[in-house]
Amino acid sequence: MAKIENKDIIEALKEKTILEVKELVDMMKEEFGVDPSAVAVAAAPAAGAAEAESNDGGVKTVVLKEAGAQKLQVIKVIREVTGLGLKEAKDIADAGGNVKEGIPAAEAEELKAKLEEAGATVELA
Repeated sequence: MAKIENKDIIEALKEKTILEVKELVDMMKEEFGVDPSAVAVAAAPAAGAAEAESNDGGVKTVVLKEAGAQKLQVIKVIREVTGLGLKEAKDIADAGGNVKEGIPAAEAEELKAKLEEAGATVELA
């Protein structure tokens, strides 16, 4: 049997309906015991982190130490940059912790500046 190239598989998938693709994914789960969508989701952040490390001198984690006197402004910034809901952003503002992990150093510096402008105490790890 001839080896099928990845580009040929992609072309074949383009011709399938969403339902047919879902059935294919279910068959792959059954055959190989692995959810291919979970593998793709897990691989994407790892690839992005490796690229960021090589391009920007490393990846950083933005850690909120204290929200400060203007906690509401800090919560707004956290929600803006993370897409978290109000409760989750408030929990970070109240207890401190990682705001965003594994981001390029330049992006981490920008986020740190935004949070500090809002009155928070922040460090990069």
